[in-house]
Amino acid sequence: MNEQQIEQDLLTKLSDLNIPIARISRPRQAGANFREKFELLNRVHLTETEFSRLMEKIVTPDVYMAARTLRERNSFERDDGTPLNYTLVNIKDWCKNTFEVINQLRINTDNSYHRYDVILLINGVPVVQIELKTLALSPRRAMQQIIDYKNDPGNGYTKTLLCFMQLFIVSNQIDTLYFANNNSPPLLAVNANERFLPYCRFASEDNNKITQLDRFAEKFLASVYWAK
Repeated sequence: MNEQQIEQDLLTKLSDLNIPIARISRPRQAGANFREKFELLNRVHLTETEFSRLMEKIVTPDVYMAARTLRERNSFERDDGTPLNYTLVNIKDWCKNTFEVINQLRINTDNSYHRYDVILLINGVPVVQIELKTLALSPRRAMQQIIDYKNDPGNGYTKTLLCFMQLFIVSNQIDTLYFANNNSPPLLAVNANERFLPYCRFASEDNNKITQLDRFAEKFLASVYWAK
């Protein structure tokens, strides 16, 4: 089975889990989708200059600061000088958030050109990235791809909404690993012996590992990030 079919099977599974697929493949579309969801969540209409300043304020190369912005109540000054208190995610009432999945997002920044297999969004904010490989390849190859992306100067993780990425998942359909985003490149380094790699495998309550991608999506993604 090729990578495209694995990706399509995953999209079908996520759709079956009531996570809608959004047709977004370009940064402008992703930005417009985020703006729509932001205005809906915060019951506000932003001017073009306000939205531009909002993006400048929230996009950061610092993973820790991005995570704080994602979880906390924030404020910025509107064009008329009044403060706007806003959130990116409704932590208290999850049913008021909007969940979506997109695939094959392409982002150009500086000298970087990257394409991302599958991304899960909360209110238009990218929070989970899933990179896939064929069965013949180890999912560690996808892990290395993410590391290479993050090490590119001016990459999407530092200059776009991808800065809010919280979790990376890599899979070849039968073996699925996950690891957290962080600020420290050494912690995202695969050495020659592949020792001390910072990844986890998900297990059921009886401690049986769940490595098949479809079961992982059903047991991990649906239960941890969504209330169906």
